[in-house]
Amino acid sequence: MSADELSVLFGPGTASEMTAATGADAFGDLQLDHIVGAVTAGRTEYGLDPLFRTALRSAAAVSWRHEVVRDLEKVEVARCVRRFAARMVSVRTCLGQAEKLHHELQRQRWLLSAVENYCAAVTELTAGLVEAAPASRALVALRKYSRQYADSAAFQDLLASSNELAAALAGVRYQLQLKTNSVTVSRSGTGTDYSAEIEATFARFRQGDAKDYRIRFAPSPEVNQLEGTILHRVAELYPEVFGALQHFCDRHSTFVDPVLTRFDREVQFYLSYLDYIQPLRDAGLPFCYPAVSMSKAVAATGTFDLALAASAVAAGRPVVRNDFRLGDSERIFVVTGPNQGGKTTFARTFGQLHHLAALGLPVPGDDARLFLFDHLFTHFGREENPDDLRGKLKDDLVRMREILDRATGDSIVILNEVFNSTTLRDATVIANRVLAELEERDLLCVCVTFLDELAVAGTKRVSLVSAVDPAVPAVRTYRLVRAPADGRAYAAAIAAKYRLGCDDLRKRLNR
Repeated sequence: MSADELSVLFGPGTASEMTAATGADAFGDLQLDHIVGAVTAGRTEYGLDPLFRTALRSAAAVSWRHEVVRDLEKVEVARCVRRFAARMVSVRTCLGQAEKLHHELQRQRWLLSAVENYCAAVTELTAGLVEAAPASRALVALRKYSRQYADSAAFQDLLASSNELAAALAGVRYQLQLKTNSVTVSRSGTGTDYSAEIEATFARFRQGDAKDYRIRFAPSPEVNQLEGTILHRVAELYPEVFGALQHFCDRHSTFVDPVLTRFDREVQFYLSYLDYIQPLRDAGLPFCYPAVSMSKAVAATGTFDLALAASAVAAGRPVVRNDFRLGDSERIFVVTGPNQGGKTTFARTFGQLHHLAALGLPVPGDDARLFLFDHLFTHFGREENPDDLRGKLKDDLVRMREILDRATGDSIVILNEVFNSTTLRDATVIANRVLAELEERDLLCVCVTFLDELAVAGTKRVSLVSAVDPAVPAVRTYRLVRAPADGRAYAAAIAAKYRLGCDDLRKRLNR
């Protein structure tokens, strides 16, 4: 693998397999935008958002990333990589500070500090990868590259010259003589330091620790005019040291290796996600490495909505997990059942799992077997726009037509309560025609609906029903089970729960 190809995100020749698979609407409908926003929080400088929005299209590309994640879950590898990332943050901080300052000598010193941090980052990364012994092809290639780079004449010169220059600057000593309105700057050692002698003379009069009346000023990176003048005088006293600093900065105005820069950014894709899911793992929720392929016989056990789980764990609430399975000839889940029973959550879960799997990341659940799609489309309900004169039904139809125009046999389509703005009969006819076309294309689909007839009309459809507690029908279990649509909304139980039954209303009206 050449240096130009070295990437922890893409194996050789796989970058071209990327495709913008999940659109903006789907990202919002599936709450992937909330997930990615939380994952990338505090890492704006890396520009990770596009990486989380673009999926992989081959099992080999996904396997490349799985190997890297498994390595980063090892304590030794993670420690080494995180230390490198922290060093690189310091490098950018120093370079950013150098750009802000006005005094040339200050800018030069901050550049030297950036180089010192960079050399430490490279040295520590190289040694750390040798010690941690990663197994992934990507990190093995990076280890080989970092060793070659660290041993190169160019880097060794950068390391030696920066260390030598830093030591020389640390050895600069000067003294100030203040007299009326003048300040005299001279090398240290040209005058007598009376401070120790004075302290010894008056030590006999000391009766205890006196109150410290000194005021501490917050240090400022910028020097004022007087400090700048003093700094120039010091530079004149040590022309060889500051001349070497000038020469060093001229030679090394750019010094960061592009391969390591790319690694520093790309590895944050993994670290940010692992940091995000760690609290969920600590709470006992499982994550697995899904088997991905072009097979549409998908399945998952013990899975859950990642966005919902993150908020539930943060609030100390339990997380309900679900299973699903499609056989070789099955393609469409038709999800029915009472309101607030977990139907939309299941639809989001199905979409999230497939998108995260196509990113090459661990997904929620004990085990998963998922499909590598080309596009992921969603059609969720939208609030009616008063400025849009076409009406809600027409808007639903236009959006559905756009999906059908673009969807292929390798797409995933997730529908949530579509066509509920028209009559029951019309909604059933339209929805059945849509599902029939999706069946014809042999694509995967989840359809959340209040239309029970949709669950039995097609040959590739599987009926899922959101279950309730048999003893207390008003209590939702949020579990989805394979069962025929029963048409039950448990309205009486809901009315009783909120004291809206006939007897309750009659008592209130008779008061």
